[in-house]
Amino acid sequence: MTAHEIDYQIYGEEMQYVEIELDPQEAVVAEAGSFMMMDSGVQMQTIFGDGSNQNEGIMGKLFSAGKRLLTGESLFMTVFLNQDKGVRRVSFASPYPGKIVPLDLRQFNGKFICQKDAFLCAAKGVTVGIEFSRKLGRGLFGGEGFIMQKLEGDGLAFIHAGGTLAKKELGPGQVLKVDTGCIVGFSQTVDYDIEFVGGIKNTIFGGEGLFYATLRGPGTVYIQSLPFSRLAGRIYASAPQGGGQQRGEGSILGGLGNLLDGDNRF
Repeated sequence: MTAHEIDYQIYGEEMQYVEIELDPQEAVVAEAGSFMMMDSGVQMQTIFGDGSNQNEGIMGKLFSAGKRLLTGESLFMTVFLNQDKGVRRVSFASPYPGKIVPLDLRQFNGKFICQKDAFLCAAKGVTVGIEFSRKLGRGLFGGEGFIMQKLEGDGLAFIHAGGTLAKKELGPGQVLKVDTGCIVGFSQTVDYDIEFVGGIKNTIFGGEGLFYATLRGPGTVYIQSLPFSRLAGRIYASAPQGGGQQRGEGSILGGLGNLLDGDNRF
């Protein structure tokens, strides 16, 4: 194996975190801001990109970091290296309610494709790159744009999904139709495209968008019930509007409720 061989344990239900066991000189690379806690003896170091090009000179490092800019991520990632003589642990937390998914990339022939903000952490040696869409419709209307993340290597990687997770095993030619925002990731053998919903009533009054994704097997697909964009939209819609005015549920009754519970900001 080129990637470090790590052990792990996932804790929690709705707000999960993953605890990774590092043998001496083993390391894990993580997305900035996902760190939760670690034992003494673990050294934290910020690096360009994912660390997979660290032995290829300055150009390799710049290329690795530049790929991350295209996915909207930070130029930097963090490596946690066990420099002690015994086993040490480091933990990483999910950014919002959902599930942490462990992926053994050897089971996906060394490559897995996921949405841009799904990656959480991985054994050092796993490459976090970009996957370009060659299909115009998928890039314009697929919800993920022309660029998705790809995880390559032979080690463990961890991604995060919002809400409840569904894992689907598609047979050859089997098609799954999904809301574009609900896709977490899929194996490289799955063909991903978008399809127009169709119908005037569906288009104007459906409220589900104009397009949905089609995933054609064979391969493995992960689907999330609560995309972060949907969660953020609901929070924004329920937040107090400008000028300190609060929108109640049901207008008049909502305002009455504000009076009863002591919040009389109309």
